[in-house]
Amino acid sequence: MVIRTLILAGVAGAATLALGSCATMSEDQCLAGAWGERGYKDGLEGLVQTRLADHAEACAKYGVVPETEIYMSAREDGLRSYCTLSGGFQAGRQGRSYAGVCPAFAEEDFIPAYEDGRRVYAVEQAIASAETNLSSAVAYIDDREDKLEAKRDELGQEGLTDEQRQKIRERIEEVRGEIRDARRRARDAEDALRYARDEADRLRFSIGSRYGGW
Repeated sequence: MVIRTLILAGVAGAATLALGSCATMSEDQCLAGAWGERGYKDGLEGLVQTRLADHAEACAKYGVVPETEIYMSAREDGLRSYCTLSGGFQAGRQGRSYAGVCPAFAEEDFIPAYEDGRRVYAVEQAIASAETNLSSAVAYIDDREDKLEAKRDELGQEGLTDEQRQKIRERIEEVRGEIRDARRRARDAEDALRYARDEADRLRFSIGSRYGGW
């Protein structure tokens, strides 16, 4: 119960803000109806029951009223698939919020799986971030090395004054410093990437068999 409370406290507010920030259905979707499909999809995504009120608000401007009973029945069907071990893991791995929509008996499987999914999500995000940082640092190094070569060529030109040569030399030293800094960033990114990949391997070893190896 404590774990569930912590999860809800951390994500429910953000989820509510996100849902209320824009129309949930377009005009075409409202006019098409298909409230059973909409309800099932919302249940499968673990969305709260008040999502229907958001749909009603979005569709009111087009003169469309939701078919409540059809929607709610289909939403329950979607929730039965969502509130499972695999549903919890996938929701967590996708970085999605949990809004407390599952019954208590289902949460016994759902919440531990959701937490495992969140661990996988975190390590996959760490890997992606480290890869981006490494790529950025390497690209910057290449750019600065080209700049350094250009400045060296510039320094070799004839007809430069002593002041001009001094400024070029100073810029060369600046570029060298920028390259050193970028190489440190690249090493840090490589370390972070190695650590994150090791964490991913440890997770696969410890929990992978529960969820089909992911």
